[in-house]
Amino acid sequence: MLKSFFNYLGLALLKLLSLLPYRLLVPIGYGLGYIAARIPGDRNRVVKTNLHLCFPQLSDTEIDDLRKEHWRLLGRSLVEKSIIWLGSAQQLNNMIEVKSAVDLANKKPRILVNMHFTGIEGSIILSALAKRMHWPRTSGFFQRMKNPFFNRKIIEWRNRFGGNSIDRQGNSKEIIREIRNGDFIIIAPDIDLGLKDSEFVPFFGVETNTITAVSRLAKITHADVCIMTTTLKPDESGYLCEIGMPLENFPSDDPKLDTARLNLLFEEKIRLRPAEYYWVHKRFKNRPANETNPYSASI
Repeated sequence: MLKSFFNYLGLALLKLLSLLPYRLLVPIGYGLGYIAARIPGDRNRVVKTNLHLCFPQLSDTEIDDLRKEHWRLLGRSLVEKSIIWLGSAQQLNNMIEVKSAVDLANKKPRILVNMHFTGIEGSIILSALAKRMHWPRTSGFFQRMKNPFFNRKIIEWRNRFGGNSIDRQGNSKEIIREIRNGDFIIIAPDIDLGLKDSEFVPFFGVETNTITAVSRLAKITHADVCIMTTTLKPDESGYLCEIGMPLENFPSDDPKLDTARLNLLFEEKIRLRPAEYYWVHKRFKNRPANETNPYSASI
């Protein structure tokens, strides 16, 4: 009963935030991020560990400044979830601009490879604009939440514009069918999903467990693979979703090399705006050759 009460309280809070003017929502998020950066806890230690591993050339002061800026932007993105999950298509359109180097309406089999910046979920904005822009349906993977109530709600919210949320542990035949049909498939392979169908490849010079799904799916479906990023505009007034040209000579005959190539492309994008990357994830939790988990001790 108490759990149900807090679920509906959280739902009411999200609805309230979605009704606020965007110019008020942003500073609320920055304020929450400011507070979160100064509360000792596991996720703050994770952020600090990740930054030390990926930017060993930075001083402790520089790492701490980057950590605080990351939390500031993460706080903003968290309150913006109210619009992402409950807002109208017009609200999303006002919040984000889409620029694509490819014709998104031509129904060509295509995999959009996204990475975890703090910005809004790209699959939702493409779904919100699909009808007006004559784009095909957008399908994106989702990771099951521990809370069944919000797991169900978020799937409903993500699909409200006609999108299709596919369980990461779901049917691979469904994914292949969507790609061959010319619908958008968005995959974000830059999180540690376990050792199955994964390889250890470099990411910021660290051997990192990474899924090989993009290479394998592209090989099976003969789909183009395009990098997609959603990042803050320079004036922080909103977000820019950019979709690049298809990667040349991708996939190869070696999924491990392809996956390493994607990680290198991610790294190049992240170095341009390091505070915007999703550093709260335990990216390096699985280690090769029984190496020590870097999160088992704070840095």
